[in-house]
Amino acid sequence: MNIVHSGFDGLKLTIDTDIPGEFREALLAAKLCAAAQNTPEAILYNGIALQVRKAGGASAFSVSTGTYGAEWYFLDPQNKPKNNPGVTVDFRAFLLATGGIEAARALFEAHMAAFGIRYADHLVKVARVDFAVDIIAPGFEPDRKHIVAPANTRTSERDAEPGEEHGIGEAVSGIKAGHISNRQLAIYDKRREVIDTQKLGWLEIWDDRRAKDGKAPLDLQDKNASQVWRFELRMGSKQLRNRWEIRGWASLETRIGDALAEFTDKFRYALPNTDSNRSRWPTHPLWAAVTQEIARFFDGQRSFAEPTLVKQANREAHKELLDSLILGTLVSRAVAEGVTATEFDGFVDRYCAALKQASHKHVVPIEGRFAKATERYVFE
Repeated sequence: MNIVHSGFDGLKLTIDTDIPGEFREALLAAKLCAAAQNTPEAILYNGIALQVRKAGGASAFSVSTGTYGAEWYFLDPQNKPKNNPGVTVDFRAFLLATGGIEAARALFEAHMAAFGIRYADHLVKVARVDFAVDIIAPGFEPDRKHIVAPANTRTSERDAEPGEEHGIGEAVSGIKAGHISNRQLAIYDKRREVIDTQKLGWLEIWDDRRAKDGKAPLDLQDKNASQVWRFELRMGSKQLRNRWEIRGWASLETRIGDALAEFTDKFRYALPNTDSNRSRWPTHPLWAAVTQEIARFFDGQRSFAEPTLVKQANREAHKELLDSLILGTLVSRAVAEGVTATEFDGFVDRYCAALKQASHKHVVPIEGRFAKATERYVFE
């Protein structure tokens, strides 16, 4: 058992902006050609090689910038559905595996500039993040019943297929638990996928890690010695945005390590025993290795602070400040009214009722005043 790769395997962003007219015309012309010839149309736009597909219907353009690039989805600004981001970018796995988040950001900024798309950092939203750990584990076969996850987490098993080495018998090729919009753990046979899809770039990545560890290259023909299982931790918007306040590049780089560390705590792959309580099952050595590898990968990049708790603490502090100011103002108002200390409680009741009536008569509706106040209070 040894780790041959760890790193980001997926990163998807949405950007609340529109493509410029010149770029739209170039994409539209290429899309029409792709539809006519029933194959993607290759174009060069400001130095960026694009493969424009016929897909996307009447309102979008589907574009690829290659295996070491990204998949782009542009909504047509002249036929755009309401309340949808104009740009979606899904970075390819090989780019992330070889260059990480830094390479993805550099490519993003260069391509957005070449496409002439104007945007601001606050318009960039992180929609999905995948992190993978590849481990050589001969003889291992995942079992969905061995996943210990939060209550109500759904699990599923990939369709079993004959073993590719000899075609004898059936084996589980992968399992997953959770939902991609929140947290999802997938465990699957990466060696098998590499052989089936002929994506031998992964073999180069694995061999590079092994060389650094002083180990010989893998021979995919030797199943026992090259059986690589991938543990993939996937997170969607419910975790990234709602739980961890990860929205753009800056928060992604500073908080994703904390989010993944919590993931390894909430999900476990366990070793079953006779205990009827699955939560007490010991952690499987493979999952312990995954947890340790993630901790190593993000060493020095974690804040160990939960943004939602920080935000709530700031909110509570501000509420206490406002309460103090309101109470002080009420005392001053009572004194101005000629109210004595013993009459203060009754004054507060009468005054709050008067404020309620005044609010109803205000020239600005309460919805407008709430909206304006909401804009002022961002508890970061």
